[in-house]
Amino acid sequence: MRTTIELPNESRARLLALAARRGLRGYSDIVREAVDRYLVEEERKEMPTSQLLELSGCLSDEEADRALKRIKETWKRWR
Repeated sequence: MRTTIELPNESRARLLALAARRGLRGYSDIVREAVDRYLVEEERKEMPTSQLLELSGCLSDEEADRALKRIKETWKRWR
C-alpha cells in the first residue's frame, strides 16, 4: 500500500545514501524494514510479564537453550 510521510531533508538524504550502498533504487524497503522493527519492539514492550511467566516450564532445558541461542542470533541481525 502506498502512503505519504514527511521526512526532514537530512533523513531523506541519509536514506537515499543507505539505499545506494545497498544497491537499491529507492528507500522504500529500508523504511518498511525500520517500521517492522519498530512495531516488533513496541509489541514486545507491551507483552505483560504475567504472560511470559505462564510459559515457564513449557520447554525442556535443552529446548530453552536452543531457543535462546536462536533469539540471540536473530537480535544480532536486527541491530
